[in-house]
Order: sequence, then structure tokens, then C-alpha cells
Amino acid sequence: MVSVLERKLTIKRVATVVSNYQENASTDNLESMAQGCGRNCLGTCCLPVSNLPLYAFNTAEEEQCHDKVDGSCDGKSPEKSYLNNLLLGQWENRMTRGLFRYDVTSCETKIIPGTYGFVAQLNEGRHLKKRPTEFRVDKVLQPFDKNKFNFTKVGQEEVLFRFEPSEDGETRYFPCSQIDPEGSSASIIAINVSPIEYGHVLLIPRVLDCLPQKIVHDGLMLALHFAKEASNPFFRVGYNSLGAFATINHLHFQAYFLSAPFPIEKAPTCKIMSSKDTRVMVSKLLNYPVKGLVFEGGNKLCDLCDAIASSCILLESNNVAFNLLISDCGKRVFLLPQCYAEKQARGEVEQELLDTQVNPAVWEISGHMVLKRRKDYDEASEQYAWKLLSDVSLSDERFQDVEKYVCEAANLQEDGGFISTVETSYGSGTPQASPHLPQDCLVLR
Repeated sequence: MVSVLERKLTIKRVATVVSNYQENASTDNLESMAQGCGRNCLGTCCLPVSNLPLYAFNTAEEEQCHDKVDGSCDGKSPEKSYLNNLLLGQWENRMTRGLFRYDVTSCETKIIPGTYGFVAQLNEGRHLKKRPTEFRVDKVLQPFDKNKFNFTKVGQEEVLFRFEPSEDGETRYFPCSQIDPEGSSASIIAINVSPIEYGHVLLIPRVLDCLPQKIVHDGLMLALHFAKEASNPFFRVGYNSLGAFATINHLHFQAYFLSAPFPIEKAPTCKIMSSKDTRVMVSKLLNYPVKGLVFEGGNKLCDLCDAIASSCILLESNNVAFNLLISDCGKRVFLLPQCYAEKQARGEVEQELLDTQVNPAVWEISGHMVLKRRKDYDEASEQYAWKLLSDVSLSDERFQDVEKYVCEAANLQEDGGFISTVETSYGSGTPQASPHLPQDCLVLR
């Protein structure tokens, strides 16, 4: 018999549809590839015998930059990388083919007046045609369930390319690459068919390994390389844990372009801990409605990755839900523990906020408010954004526990409180896609 507490913490959620296969739609209109199950999916029946484009990135590590973060990837106006143009070109191709559930470019967007510059978007199409699901919010770690929707059921037409480490130390792009059935499981970049912004994609590490939605070191490293390879400060990578508005229990990250700084990126911080050996440092957000920590530095990218991954794994083992925002081309990562879904299940969130149907996941917490009703968009104010996000934040006591977990997991030492502000130098305009993709393998650098 289900206990009262368990029943209270199981809420009826309307899951965002990220794939056209999520609703078990008919596939009669899909071209049969005469292989595997005939659906040309990402499962073990089809993927091991498939040819998919491959972006193979160089894993040779350069020393991290320890100078003050300035909002661009190298202190200069960002040059669009090959990956940047490839991703947008492929994404626009899928838009032309009608694979998205709505046209995100027609969604109204505005900067909310005020100190923080919260970004509001009216996205009325995102809450339509969704399937209700039972979703547990009291357990951050839950086993993978092959009977529920997962990314092995996605059709390959939603895939843009594979994203994997290079075998020869060169960054290369192969428009058609045979998957090695004896090799490691493929990591996939696929479209989110319910996009929040331009270029909204999913990064699915080792798709056939069917990893549940929890942080693993190599998965996080892949996400950091994704942000680094894009080499564009407008491109951010996000992660939602279970209990923090992840709606699919299959390991994935999200990413998209937004041609404006997120409010959280401009918030002042106070350095609280660091490592003399790895030169990773952790700061605390100040004067922001959600309590959070900022990781940066490291002698190498793996140092930064290890500190973050170890911290997240310890949070998961202590049942702390959280979101991650990978910013500044992988040089800054925001760790944002939250409790909104828990409060919602316990009936502790005001009805006024519930009526907006806003689920404060990584993008909303970072300051990009995706609103689903015209009324909320027209009346959006900094006071509303602050009120919503304040409900997301942990209490002082619980956040102090998080700080202790991070200090222990990442083997850091406490520092004095040095307050700094981040000067951003974002360019202007929307990133443009390359109109032509190469037909042969290219050595990119």
C-alpha cells in the first residue's frame, strides 16, 4: 500500500514533448530503411548498423584560463566555430522539414525592465498536446525504465550528428560515418521538437547504454566539450536532475542559443572555496533570488569536470535535486540546488504561481522565463520573476549542507569571501547558420 507521504510526493505532471516519438505516434508515414525494426530508430535494433554524421572533437587539453571571465570565450569577440555553423545548419534543415511542433522563431521575447534584465518569452505552443505522466519528485536517483519513453525510441531523422572524441587527435567532421557495433555506445545530438529557443538540441551521452538521468564523469565531460567546441557565449548547455524538472529518465543535456546574457551570468559572486592543486575555485551567488554555486578554473578541463561531477554525485546520493548551467564556452558552471517540485507536491506553492504552469528548470532559474499564457507575458515584471525563483531556492540551512557536500566531494579548502562581479561583453545579433555543409571529411583544425 502506498504511504501518505509517497502519494503526496507523486504528482501528475504534463511532460514536455522533446521527440515526435514520445506520444507513440504512428510511424506509417516514415520511410522504412529496411533494417532493424524498420523504424530507423536509436535502439539496438537499428543504431549499430546505421550511418550517421560524426563530429569528432580533439580531446587534447589546453590549460584553462584563470583570468577574470569576460563573457566571451577568449576575451575577444567570438568567432563562430565550425560546430556552431554545423549545428545551426542541420537544425534549420529539420525546421524546413517540419519536424518541430511549432515555430519558435515566431514566439515573442522581451527583456523585463529592472535591475536583472530577466528575459521573458511567450511560448503558448509548448504546453499543448502533452501526455500526462506520473512523476516522482522525492527521489533524485531512479532506475532506468525501458518501458517508458527514452531516447532509444527516437527516429534518426531527429538526429543532427554524433558528437564523440576523436581517435586521432584531430577535430574532424564526417557527413556519413558507419557506427562500429563493437565500439563504445554512440553519443547523439538531436533536436528538441518543443524548442525553447533557436538551435535547441539534446545531447544524449552513450545512448545505447540507457543511463538514467544522473551525472556521470564522462557524460559531464562531453557536455563541457560541447560548450567549448561551439565557442560561442550565446550557446549554453543545461541539465535538470530528477526532482528538478527533468521529465525523461534517460541521461541527457539540453542546449540552445540566446543572444542576450542570462541574468544569473551577471550576478556578483563571493569566492568561498578552492583547490591549490587543481586551481578549481567555487563561488557563491550574491543578490540573486536562487542560491547557487559557481565552478570555474582548473589546470585542465578534466579538473573542472571532476570537481563538478563529484559534487553532483554526492548531492544525488543525499537526494538533493539540482540544475546545472554550463556557460562561457564551458569555463563557468552554475550548480543550482532547488526544491520547487518538492514544495509543489506538498501543496506549499501559491496557486497564483501554479496557474502560470511555469516549471522552473535550469533555463528559468538562469533568468529565461518561458511563459505559456499571454496574460503572464504581458504582465511580466521583475517582481514576478523574483517571487517565482525565490520559491525555488533552498533554505539557508539546507544550502549550507550543499556547501559542505561540495567542499567534501571536490576536496576543496574554504577561502575568505572575495566578492567579484562579471563584466560581460556579448556581441549582438542572432547567430547565422552556414548555408552549405561539406560533402567530404574535413580536418577542421
